Amino acid sequence: MLAMQHYNSSGIIAPFALTNHTTMVQEAVMEAVNNVTRPSKSPIAAGLTMTLGIIFNVVALLILAKAYNRFRRRSKATFLLFASSLVATDLAGHVIPGSLVLRRYTAGTGSSIDPTANLRGDPENPDASCLFLGGCMVFFGLCPLFLGCAMAAERCLGITKPLLHARLVTTARTKMALTLIWLLALCVAFLPFFSLGAYTYQHPGTWCFIRVMEDTTATDLAFVMLFSGLALTSLAVAFVCNTISGITLVRARLKKRSSSQRLSARSHDTEMVVQLVGIMVTSCICWSPLLVFGLMSALRSYSGTLSSDKDTYRGLMVTGVRMATCNQILDPWVYILLRRAILRKIYRITKRKASLKGSMFRSARWDVSYFENSEKNTVNKI
Repeated sequence: MLAMQHYNSSGIIAPFALTNHTTMVQEAVMEAVNNVTRPSKSPIAAGLTMTLGIIFNVVALLILAKAYNRFRRRSKATFLLFASSLVATDLAGHVIPGSLVLRRYTAGTGSSIDPTANLRGDPENPDASCLFLGGCMVFFGLCPLFLGCAMAAERCLGITKPLLHARLVTTARTKMALTLIWLLALCVAFLPFFSLGAYTYQHPGTWCFIRVMEDTTATDLAFVMLFSGLALTSLAVAFVCNTISGITLVRARLKKRSSSQRLSARSHDTEMVVQLVGIMVTSCICWSPLLVFGLMSALRSYSGTLSSDKDTYRGLMVTGVRMATCNQILDPWVYILLRRAILRKIYRITKRKASLKGSMFRSARWDVSYFENSEKNTVNKI
């Protein structure tokens, strides 16, 4: 204690001790930040996620292919063709960009001193792999949203105007629509190669996307607005169409004027609408963060007000792309779980539990009434 008092009262050694303590705290904070933003030294988690996504998409694709063979000549065949194309696109969008990211992720973990050293690319001069990955992000981001919108519009037409749907929608026209959707998404993805926007490395260097963080130009902002605008518009149109389809089915259910054959057709429509709502909700949850955060980052970067919050927006972009990746893993579960056979089992289990609770409640009421009646009879006898 005397020594500490002597050092503190001298006014010479204490400042040095305070300075050393402050330096140590700053180094500890920087090390913690680096540990948070640094990728894991083992890519096992990323590889496991990619493997599970492939398995889920393949299982869903097999289920849809089997269902398409059963309903080839019915109105559901068009929906199943769209759905199979959506799952196949999700599978390709999970494998191709995922392989590139996993390869770069593995290469970045080769340095034991600084795992992020091999991940740092030049944002001003991205290589061919970065340009390809950025194009894949845009293409495989727009395709599922366009397909979900087309599926919702097709079902809305089939439910509200069945005769017009039967006359207009054919297998050949459906395949033509699928081709146009893929071509539209491909044209948007190729726009940076014609000097409209640019692809560049994104923090922490494992993925590439539209330039939204640094040196954003007017063309970059226009490209981000086009990408986000098309994606959000697709989600909005799907929401409107699914809402109309759901309201129409509920009204038809309440009227109960359909024949048994028509009720069977309505049950197929209900199954498809439920699946479409599942696709729409999944897409909104998974893709909205990346679309909104990318647009906000580009607007602030273009206006020059991003420098103070750059680290925050980098974290938001990483969170957004991780959630967007989950869309390709969750989409197959919509077809695996929201099938009519599964929904029937869930309904029967729920109904059985409800009837069991009702019978228990009725038996309890009977026991109480029996006890009350026995008491009254005893009193009367007395």
